[in-house]
Amino acid sequence: MPVVFRHKGFRFLFYSNEGDPREPMHVHALKDGLDAKFWLWPEVSVAYNDGYSARTLRELIELITHRRQLIASEWNAFFGESN
Repeated sequence: MPVVFRHKGFRFLFYSNEGDPREPMHVHALKDGLDAKFWLWPEVSVAYNDGYSARTLRELIELITHRRQLIASEWNAFFGESN
């Protein structure tokens, strides 16, 4: 479960087993037992949400959008490929 970065108590990560075949590039945001998954391309969007408010999701989308290149770089370094 590689953690890409942390921000205000959130952990942004992906799981080492991301499906077979592997799901498209994405990141999970976890905090206080809640989880949401965000697709990175073609634009950052919510794949699923398990408890965050609409306001929090908007804030997370903005943050992930700003750090999308970092997340993509970490994904590619971990999985050894571009997706």
